[in-house]
Amino acid sequence: MARTTAQLEGHRSSRVGWLRAAVLGANDGLLSVASLIVGVAAANNDRTAIGIAGIAAMAAGAFSMAVGEFSSVSSQRDTERADLAREAQELLEDPRSEAFELAGIYERRGLPKELAREVADKMMEKDPLESHARDELGIDLNNLAKPTQAAIVSAVSFVLGALLPITVALLAPDSIRIIATTIATVALLAGLGVLGANLGGAPRMRAALRIAIGGSAALALTTLVGAATGQIVG
Repeated sequence: MARTTAQLEGHRSSRVGWLRAAVLGANDGLLSVASLIVGVAAANNDRTAIGIAGIAAMAAGAFSMAVGEFSSVSSQRDTERADLAREAQELLEDPRSEAFELAGIYERRGLPKELAREVADKMMEKDPLESHARDELGIDLNNLAKPTQAAIVSAVSFVLGALLPITVALLAPDSIRIIATTIATVALLAGLGVLGANLGGAPRMRAALRIAIGGSAALALTTLVGAATGQIVG
């Protein structure tokens, strides 16, 4: 069986919702917990204190990411639903004006006036709400915002990202704990950048460098703050 053009082209826009939540969650879990660990280690290189701090940060961060994503995506979904309800009411009250409006959209996109009107009429016959949602509102009825999915993906990916620096910090000898955690974190950040770029179809090297450089700066600054705090408090 021949594959369709859409299948051959392999568009990735349908992945945007969960991919964004997964990448943000994993990056945040990895970098925030690693930064906390190296900061604590620079102030007080005690394995027990570092482990407790890392696990507490992982739990708090996962719940925070889940609640934040759920609230944010729920707001987006509510907006989409309100726009769709308003559009459905307008279609019910004045379908003729809505057909002219749809034709105007196609005309502004380059279709001749008569063809634009013909296409609009055909679209209105098939599914008027879907046509207006897509072409007027920019909403895909088959890909509405999913707050529960975003919350779960964010929390799980945060935990998975946080596990690496916690594990490295607990297993590494005291003398190399900070450097080992830093190297492992930057390496995985670069890997996540490549993974996100692959899934989203973006340039891999640019994504890896961007997140690795930013992460390195965050880890370095946190280490300095931790060392200074340790000297002051100690």
